[in-house]
Amino acid sequence: MTGFFIKKAFFDGWDNLISLVVLNLGYLVVLLAAYGALEALAISMPLGIALLVVTSLLHSLYTGAVSFHTKGYAWYTRPGFAGFKSAFKDSWRHALLHFALNTLILLIAVFIIPFYLSYSSLFAFAIAVVMFWLVLAFVLAMMYYYPLAAQLPEDKPLKTLKKSLMIVGDNLWFSLFLGIHGLISLVLSVVFATILPGVSGIMLSRQGAMKLLMFKYDYLESHPEVNRRQIPWEELLFDEREKIGPRTLRGMIFPWKE
Repeated sequence: MTGFFIKKAFFDGWDNLISLVVLNLGYLVVLLAAYGALEALAISMPLGIALLVVTSLLHSLYTGAVSFHTKGYAWYTRPGFAGFKSAFKDSWRHALLHFALNTLILLIAVFIIPFYLSYSSLFAFAIAVVMFWLVLAFVLAMMYYYPLAAQLPEDKPLKTLKKSLMIVGDNLWFSLFLGIHGLISLVLSVVFATILPGVSGIMLSRQGAMKLLMFKYDYLESHPEVNRRQIPWEELLFDEREKIGPRTLRGMIFPWKE
């Protein structure tokens, strides 16, 4: 499944290249807001902190809308501007919890863990270690949070978060791989000035990952007696492989020569 995910993530991004670039341009507003907040921080601490909070909220709201919007790309459709407006309406409640969790994770990572590490005590060190693993678990869970919210829209934010944590526990190695995939995509985004693959490309790849994992859970739901370690991925991914088809690098760049 992991190998096919890499292929799907790449071709989903390639097939929707222009749309992803347009969506990534929206993050320039978030970056400008963050820059303004940092500038204000040098002048007034309360004002700077308030602007940073607003910027973080803006990031969560926009990312939620982008993730919900890119769900269509993972299903091989191309929702237009009306689809983005609908995505924002569907995602804003989940985005508020996303903002709160991001804020909490940041506070724990930047202030609370270093605070306990500053004490030369085994008990304080143990608390710091536990908090580190909790932060890591929630960071991994947040990769599935918006995709799950988009693909199971009837769930409320807290229920979505609970399911995200369960998916991490059930797919730990793939979750770590998905995290590494996201970091590599982030580095490439910096190289290409945040235009590609950018946050929208990362959100699209996570929608694809969640789509593939849902095949697994749908199969387990209809076959509760099977061994969870023996998932027939070749069978489950047959239609997806057919939709992507046998592509080559030459065919991507020069499709008329195929």
